[in-house]
Amino acid sequence: MLPVLCIAQIRVPGFINRVLNDTSSAASSRVVVLPALGFSPETSLELGLRVFSLYHARQDTTVNRLSELVLYSFVTLRAQFGLQFENAVYTDRNRYFLLGRVRFQQFPLLFFGIGPNAGSQRLALVNATSFQIRERLLRQVRGNFYAGPQIDFQTVSNVQLDAKQGQTLPPLVGVGGARTSGLGLALVYDSRANVLNVRRGEFLEVGGLTYRSAFGSEFTYQNFILDGRIFRPLGRSNRVLAGQVFGQVMSGNVPFYNLALLGGDQLMRGYYLGRYRDKVLLAGQVELRWLPFSFSKRWGGNTFAALGTVAPSVSNLQLRQVRWAAGAGVQFLLFPSKDVFLRADLGVTREGTGLYFSLGEAF
Repeated sequence: MLPVLCIAQIRVPGFINRVLNDTSSAASSRVVVLPALGFSPETSLELGLRVFSLYHARQDTTVNRLSELVLYSFVTLRAQFGLQFENAVYTDRNRYFLLGRVRFQQFPLLFFGIGPNAGSQRLALVNATSFQIRERLLRQVRGNFYAGPQIDFQTVSNVQLDAKQGQTLPPLVGVGGARTSGLGLALVYDSRANVLNVRRGEFLEVGGLTYRSAFGSEFTYQNFILDGRIFRPLGRSNRVLAGQVFGQVMSGNVPFYNLALLGGDQLMRGYYLGRYRDKVLLAGQVELRWLPFSFSKRWGGNTFAALGTVAPSVSNLQLRQVRWAAGAGVQFLLFPSKDVFLRADLGVTREGTGLYFSLGEAF
């Protein structure tokens, strides 16, 4: 045991020093392996591993945008597990843009019901095994405009609804699990130089997916998504003002686990992911970022506010059902040469709070 301990004492400080004091050039590729730790009432203690790869195609920072590959795996003390791979990759001269994720997990989510009036007490704990591939293959059309096909394939099995004592669940589409497969098109305008930390630029995605038996789907429905973001530096300081509007409209026979979900670590922070769910979701947020503070080279922060709601259809959207969320966070410049921050956010809502840790900005 003594030799192992000695090696750990030598290598761990060196590893930490290399991560916190990245002296690599902005053009060089960077692969970092970091441990991850989390906790939730459903999973107990969560132990994970994150592998990040950040690079510019052909190591050309003057033309090519920063690409990001993230692999995350986790296990919990309750024998739950998950594996997720995310990609935002630009090829040479930004000719193609590959954006998507592959996810496999057995992970529980609290179910509060469907619609904007879902009660604050959970109705059930939904546990299932799911596998999903969501990818867009976009070709540069002109300038910052990209267009191309997209796919969304998902299987959900071993669905278990552990209803809370005394609760009666409403009829739910797809309660026995299913396979859904959709094809569609996406149009993207992207003038961002750094996906993980945008200081100036715009991003707009308009896309639609159709799920049909001809594509291998067991349910027939449509999914339309609009995602618009804008980023502006304030003066000559390190402050950045960011804003986002997000909308999702679904129609048809949608499984309840595929409905639009309000909450999570990216939009409406502070609300549990899926606290509200339905066929229509509309939300927006603004955030002021200090990257970094004027008195520090590595530490920064942010404040944010958001509004959002869900509804069974666009015509049923009501102002009185809009929910709010606000909060603040601290950030640490993890990779100085690539301008990438590690973020910790505390979101506050009228129903409680949520704490989030992540690499890069929320949006």
